[in-house]
Amino acid sequence: MTIILGSYMVRYPLGGNLSWALQYLAGFKALGHDIYVVEKYVHEDSCYDPVKKHMSNDCSYGVTVVADLLKKYGLEDKWCFVEYGEIYHGLSKQKIEDVFRSADLYIENGAHGVWEEESSWASRRVYIDVDPAFTQVNFYKKLNQQNVLPAYDLYFTNGMNIGREGNIIPLCGITWKYIFNPVHLPLFDRIPPPDGAPYSTIMNWVSYNETVNYKGVSYGHKSMEFDKFLSLPEDVDVPMEMAVSGLLSPKKEELLLHQWRIISSQEVTFTIDTFRQYLSSCRGEFSVVKNMYQATSSGWFSDKSAAFMASGRPVILQETGFSDHLPVGEGVFAVRNIEEAIEAIETVEGNYVFHSDKAFEIAAEYLDTGKVLSKFLNDAGL
Repeated sequence: MTIILGSYMVRYPLGGNLSWALQYLAGFKALGHDIYVVEKYVHEDSCYDPVKKHMSNDCSYGVTVVADLLKKYGLEDKWCFVEYGEIYHGLSKQKIEDVFRSADLYIENGAHGVWEEESSWASRRVYIDVDPAFTQVNFYKKLNQQNVLPAYDLYFTNGMNIGREGNIIPLCGITWKYIFNPVHLPLFDRIPPPDGAPYSTIMNWVSYNETVNYKGVSYGHKSMEFDKFLSLPEDVDVPMEMAVSGLLSPKKEELLLHQWRIISSQEVTFTIDTFRQYLSSCRGEFSVVKNMYQATSSGWFSDKSAAFMASGRPVILQETGFSDHLPVGEGVFAVRNIEEAIEAIETVEGNYVFHSDKAFEIAAEYLDTGKVLSKFLNDAGL
């Protein structure tokens, strides 16, 4: 089957983001499919250069990084990036249009709809929502403004509770199907953590510049949730760390006073190799989630948490309702408050090897690309 993934790599070529897209590419390839990845500028200054630390139209850094990465995984002739000015990299305009015309499936997964015309030539188009509740509220507002929603044959979401009885997230007339963020287990190293390794996570303090209002309630990001767990490092006997971007004083000083270790997320995710190495340098993951995910009980589960688990690292994640869809209490823990987080860390530390093994087993059973992507294709009627 010929599959095209419209995604987001060249424009933000840091390791965590590259890993997110690579799970799909490596997973589909391992299943025997002919997989391509396409990307295009969205507007002027769409490309981030982590060396120069600024946005511009110059995509040369990202193009080089992505070309080298895809070559490493046997995908050197399976990609196309269009930079500002309609300049094609990888496959030519003619070649990628030929692929679209013969494609069995186009997956919109972070491409921002910029391949709308070409993707219409594929036999089937599927949308994957990776920012649940934010996406649906945005659709809701578009409909209220008499705008037309993007048209796809099927819609999938990482919000596993969307459309379930009692959930408040608007459906916008769409029948949502479900997909976990997949993880390709061979991409990660499962080695014991070093002595003194911390529990950590990789995060943005705020992902966007503003909160979202829906029916009179404002929803936001991780910055709105972290205070619930502010004193956690003082209450456990293991180091607590965060690799974070967007954190400014005086919040940084406050976190340091509570014994949080703080490092740069960009440094540990500068390449996909440093990203994987950082996971292996941690003892486990502790993370809050975006306020929107938690407050709406979206059922979202993190792609980075899946990567921690594939590395044999126990995961302690703020509850979003994902415990309705993944086993919790061994290897993976869904916590609502600081008391539950303390208890989860103490439980893991009481038998670390057991919980490390369980985390990996849950990743293999529920999140592995072979199972997640096979189910996705089946649910898509392919």
